[in-house]
Amino acid sequence: MKFKGKENIREYIMEMSHLASKLKTLKLELSDDLLVHLVLISLPPQFSQFKVSYNCQREKWTLNELISFCVQEEERLKQEKTESAHLASTSKDKGKKRKNEAAKDKGPAHKKQTQTNSDDGCFFCNMKGHMKKECAKYIAWRAKKGLPELPKAK
Repeated sequence: MKFKGKENIREYIMEMSHLASKLKTLKLELSDDLLVHLVLISLPPQFSQFKVSYNCQREKWTLNELISFCVQEEERLKQEKTESAHLASTSKDKGKKRKNEAAKDKGPAHKKQTQTNSDDGCFFCNMKGHMKKECAKYIAWRAKKGLPELPKAK
């Protein structure tokens, strides 16, 4: 068995203990020390610090102690985990700046203004010649969904 991190670690260890008790009925007994060791080696790499701290100690843990320490470690890992997104982009110039871009960078920050191009067409049906707010298909879709009508352009 391997702990995949999707379920609760307490339930996972209890399941391993239950399997060990089933083996006991088949006259194949696993000592508590061996069961603790099997649980530890089945933990994912996120628990590597936890494993090292166990190995550095002279005393051996019981199954109940292992469960409580693993739950504490699981909570610590959840608090430590932060979500992040990384943005990567490439430019056609491969790192070379144009003269006017270099001048912009030296001056105060300017907001980039997006220019709407009438060649883009409708974002809803991808047809050229009209915009999304004027699209008959979009207006019908909004009515079907029960959404209010868009305000008329002045």
